[in-house]
Amino acid sequence: MGAQIRVYRDKIRSTSSMKKIFKAMELIATARVGKARSRAQASTPYAEAITRAVAAVAAQNDIDHVLTEKVAEPKRAAVLVMASDRGLAGAYSTNVIKKSESLLATLREQGVEARPYLYGRKAQAFYDFRSREYDQVWTGNTDNPDVTVGREIGKALVDRFVQPTEEGGVDEIYLVYTEFQSMVTQEPVVKRLLPLAVVEDETTVHPLYEFEPSPEEVLDELLPKYIESRIFSAMLEASASELAARQKAMKSAGDNANDLILKYTLLRNNARQAEITQELSELIAGADALASS
Repeated sequence: MGAQIRVYRDKIRSTSSMKKIFKAMELIATARVGKARSRAQASTPYAEAITRAVAAVAAQNDIDHVLTEKVAEPKRAAVLVMASDRGLAGAYSTNVIKKSESLLATLREQGVEARPYLYGRKAQAFYDFRSREYDQVWTGNTDNPDVTVGREIGKALVDRFVQPTEEGGVDEIYLVYTEFQSMVTQEPVVKRLLPLAVVEDETTVHPLYEFEPSPEEVLDELLPKYIESRIFSAMLEASASELAARQKAMKSAGDNANDLILKYTLLRNNARQAEITQELSELIAGADALASS
């Protein structure tokens, strides 16, 4: 009986230690998610401004450009999957990978060859464990994105897009990431980055521009920057989502640790009570034996 009490005592001690770790990670994630959201919001004005510039060029000029021209029957597509570098974030990476798997299945049904590009060690581990091929991977600081990494990813994808299809180029580029909606809700989404579709309503009025050099050359400069800004904006959204998911997961883990501590404490007390009862029974039985003799 004493050994059983020691087992419960050890479990209470180890669970209490884990609870402290969960609480610390919850506080860290809570503090960092605010900064991540601020970064995402700060990037919005630039993304909106460059979007208006691209829309103005595409809307006012009847031009054919490789980055805006949709292929009637695409043969190959690049899919950028944004997961996390670290775990302890609940189903964050699992959900975005499931979303990407659904997209890949849809592309295969349409006869489109999908070429995965991965961001985050969890996505890389998913593909490596299943011995599946991917074209390129970027890892490190998914919860604190670096703009230089966003530029590298954008350049790699745009270079692959402008490459002729017969030489291994792609006709479409898709982005799969987690969109931050609130501290409670983060939603995996799929967005097509290229070919770029500039959608306008009838009330949209752009200022009249004269372009020097030609509109095609302006698009050559603007659209890659536009793609880089879209990718980096998605990276910031994903980082905020990852931190929010980790905060929620750590809070849940801390609550579960509390429940386990209460459960083990009750079991320990019951075992101690049973031990005391047994000792009293033995004492009474011994006293009765002495009295009868």
